[in-house]
Amino acid sequence: MIPHYSAPTPAVRRKPLLAVLLAPLFMALIAVSVINVALTAIGEGLEADTGSLQWVISGYALSFAILLVPAGRAGDATGRRRMFVIGVGIFTLGSLMSGLAPNVEMLNLARILQGIGSGLLNPQTVALIQQHFRGQDRARAFALLATTVAVATAIGPVIGGLLIQVLGPNWGWRWMFLMNVPIGIGAIIGTFRFIPDDRARGKGRPDLDPVGTILLCLAILGIMLPFLERGVNALVWLSFPAGLLVLGLWWTWERRYKSRGSSPMVDTAIFANKAFRNGILIVSVYFLGATSVWIIVPLFLQMHLHHTAFQASLLGLPSSIAAAISSQIAGRYVLTLGRRMVIAGFGVAFLGLLGTTLLAGFVESGAVAFWWLAAPLMLMGLSQGMTISPNQTLTLNSVDPRFGGVAGGILQLGQRLGAAIGTAMIPGIIFSLTDGGTAWLEAFTIALVIIMALTLAAMGVSFADRAREKEAPGAL
Repeated sequence: MIPHYSAPTPAVRRKPLLAVLLAPLFMALIAVSVINVALTAIGEGLEADTGSLQWVISGYALSFAILLVPAGRAGDATGRRRMFVIGVGIFTLGSLMSGLAPNVEMLNLARILQGIGSGLLNPQTVALIQQHFRGQDRARAFALLATTVAVATAIGPVIGGLLIQVLGPNWGWRWMFLMNVPIGIGAIIGTFRFIPDDRARGKGRPDLDPVGTILLCLAILGIMLPFLERGVNALVWLSFPAGLLVLGLWWTWERRYKSRGSSPMVDTAIFANKAFRNGILIVSVYFLGATSVWIIVPLFLQMHLHHTAFQASLLGLPSSIAAAISSQIAGRYVLTLGRRMVIAGFGVAFLGLLGTTLLAGFVESGAVAFWWLAAPLMLMGLSQGMTISPNQTLTLNSVDPRFGGVAGGILQLGQRLGAAIGTAMIPGIIFSLTDGGTAWLEAFTIALVIIMALTLAAMGVSFADRAREKEAPGAL
């Protein structure tokens, strides 16, 4: 049973409500963005090998992605505030355990807890915004969410670098996690004060479709595992077709479960909504293509030009600032411009990647300083603000707010799958074709060609969707 969420009442204080929703999201994103800077210090402090350190990243990513859709469904069915509090609490506990971890095994367990907490709270954030905000207010709220993402992504590595420099390698990385504890406690207190209680009070226990939940979790695990487990036995790739097979079983189960009069975890009819389906495809393709540049550029700077990780992290600051600003502007005009803004964002991303590719050769030869790469990368940030938040607003506007948790979970899952595949596939192709040598200009060119093809495909979907931009006006 899914409760009916009526229009928000004037008693809801939306500004503090939004602040409470975004604070845990901010700390969750910080936990992701700081980790690359901290890996060396963690390895030295805990005497961990590369394989163990890989799970500091992979364990979080897998547990986070697996729970997005089931958590969204659970929030829709049982109450979003309660699921949000549970997610924040688990994430905070995971942060405390991470900061106090005596060995890498305990750290990996704590990171999985962080991923579980993040997977639980993220869909509720999207759903609660959709529930309590309408029209232009909703567009601005999603724009502020995008700004939060940009700021957290930018300052995370900087904070991590400063903590390690000030507190030393051992305590520096620990405080990257421990600083989340007071934020999490404050967010829980704020949740009970500013977010209305929306527990389902209907008769009977809600149907959470446990079989469908298990099947989808196994499918996501199988599909994502090969892209996160790099450098292991090639047999791990067998999990990818196995995951696709389980995904097919899940789809069949959900349709039959609905035909029996039960409530499936995901009503597959939602994918018949072309605006929703195309929005997921667009953002998945964007994350698949555009995120890889943030792997290629740091590797280029550190492995080839021998700059520090801290210098590489500073190079992304202008991009994040541009993303924060463009998100706010996009939130103001997205309902007027619609998918045209998303198309323009893809075009700007292509220009940024092209500029990065052309400039990389001059940086490699020493003709210009590496700081010049910040200019085309800033275009990438600009495109992020023009693409992600507007696409999210337009996509979720086509969905009934009662199903906002599931819809938000599916949308975020598309982002995670795109990012996981893109950051593994594109750098992998590059290094295989360049034989791991110094042909970085060719590497950037290869990436550009791949991303250009993906960009054109997504733009084609966007153009096809423009005729349907007046989607579900009642959902606003």
